[in-house]
Amino acid sequence: MEAENTEVSEFLLLGFSEDPEFQSLFFGLFLSMYLVVVLGNLLIILAIISDPHLHTPMYFFLSNLSFVDICFITTTVPKILVNIQTESKDISYIGCLTQVYFFMIFIGLDDFLLTLMAYDPFVAICHPLHYTVIMKPQLCVLLVLMSWVIIFWVSLLLILLIMQLNFCIGTEVPHFFCELAQIIKLACSDTLINNIFLYVLTVLLVVFPFSGILFSYSQIFCSLMRMSSAGGKYKAFSTCVSQLSVVSLLYGTGFGVYLSSAVTHSSQKNSIVSVIYTVVTPMLNPFIYSLRNKDVKGALGRLLSRAASCP
Repeated sequence: MEAENTEVSEFLLLGFSEDPEFQSLFFGLFLSMYLVVVLGNLLIILAIISDPHLHTPMYFFLSNLSFVDICFITTTVPKILVNIQTESKDISYIGCLTQVYFFMIFIGLDDFLLTLMAYDPFVAICHPLHYTVIMKPQLCVLLVLMSWVIIFWVSLLLILLIMQLNFCIGTEVPHFFCELAQIIKLACSDTLINNIFLYVLTVLLVVFPFSGILFSYSQIFCSLMRMSSAGGKYKAFSTCVSQLSVVSLLYGTGFGVYLSSAVTHSSQKNSIVSVIYTVVTPMLNPFIYSLRNKDVKGALGRLLSRAASCP
């Protein structure tokens, strides 16, 4: 077989099942989850923008997280729906690299934003007298912009390295989207540099943010244990539980994908586990933040009331 990168025009995404009876079910499930993610996160963004009480660092980060979640799921699900509807499995070489690029951008931004959302309550609870000095709007905007810039260039470098690899014509990707590790595994040329960069990327996008989150919440819980006000302690715990739920979903399912790929070679099992962190997690985020947060629930209620009263 030829192994020239320049001759590869497309990859084949194997997806979940070739059984025609399941295609309509998959289409309905993915379309429903996609609409829930887009509409749910869009409502949170509109509620935060429309309510002056939510113009705080925490909700600024939350609105950015909601936007990133919409973009994150849009990198994979629309292509899945198109392939199911057209009964096709192909994705162009450029389309696959584009999907990898944007997937890495938005999963990385998810990690960075969750770290910033852990830093905000850390400052508020552990250093309350300095909160307004530290968490200035200018700093919040700068932190988000820095996250975008870092992940933009890291992902671009990653794609440039992948473009140096050779792939065999007719390469089959045992997944429902172009997942980074799978694409590198399928290369017909040496992938040592790519694998080294992948480990560095894992440290940058997973280990550092997760360590920052653990440090922030460990300090928060130590401060809460010393807090005398039961009401203040309950409110702080409630906020932290919501954020920890999202963190647990993202990192827990991501770790589950890593374990499943290491333990089993079944592409269908790996794909099913991947659905949890690529689709289910962004879908649950709006419910977690809206159902457990009185401020967000109140803002959503006022937003929907104004929308209903409009002629």
